[in-house]
Amino acid sequence: MSESSDERVGDDRPETESDAVDPEESEPDAADPEESEGQSVEELRAQVERKYDFDDFGPADMAEMSVDEWEAAFDDESWVTGEELISRIEQDLQRRVTEREVFAVIERVRDGEDELLLAYSDADYALIYPDGTVEGTGTVLRDVKPTVALCSMPEYEPDPAPEGDFLLPHPDEVPEQSDERGNLMLQFVAAAQLLAGLGLLGASVYYVAVGGAQPGTSMITGVAGLGFLGIAVFLFVTVANARLSDRFRAEEYRERLRSVGLEDGERPDFLPIDASGDADAVLELAETGDERSE
Repeated sequence: MSESSDERVGDDRPETESDAVDPEESEPDAADPEESEGQSVEELRAQVERKYDFDDFGPADMAEMSVDEWEAAFDDESWVTGEELISRIEQDLQRRVTEREVFAVIERVRDGEDELLLAYSDADYALIYPDGTVEGTGTVLRDVKPTVALCSMPEYEPDPAPEGDFLLPHPDEVPEQSDERGNLMLQFVAAAQLLAGLGLLGASVYYVAVGGAQPGTSMITGVAGLGFLGIAVFLFVTVANARLSDRFRAEEYRERLRSVGLEDGERPDFLPIDASGDADAVLELAETGDERSE
């Protein structure tokens, strides 16, 4: 190789160690995945705190929250579990049943040494475990899930549980009519319309028979009388239909109450427990394919 080529090669090399670039120093510091993830969680947590009012946090807010928002807002290690969780859920569900937000019977059952909470209706059920796990089917499961989530939060305080043996009424205590005062008001209005219509029709017949009125008066009073009579008939039919509908709804509600065992004390057959009526019924742990969520 010639001398000139050696000089060119030598020129390309760093003359001192200070001129050499350390590859590790040239690359920017890689962000720590855990640190960046922590920052994103903090940002999401701040966003959740701005979006929701946790002083007035309810089931509707729970349904709106996404899984990421829930995990960012609440620390798993601080959740309420065990017997305290079961008692809080029982207290809150009893209030919701009393206020007719949920149609269900609330009972405690045993699975070995653990005490579980069972909520069931005539067609669905939800079984709540001390660790906050919920299994079940249908409407009751959908209604119970937000309550379990809320009661798992230490900041949430359930309202006092109501008193009474049965939160749902006995079938014989269900009234036939829900709002008789409204029906009576409609009847009074219909009666007034009926009297006015009969009076106008009587005046029309009088003008036709006796005469002495201006031309067309008898026809106008007759048409007005028929209009008042039509309104009266419509209102009377409305009252009759409302009473009939109330009667059917009351009977349907009684049948649902009988189906959950409020009359004979027998639990529905679809429950995953011993349906002998024992308060300490043992769970049937066979696989039922029911929906299960944590």
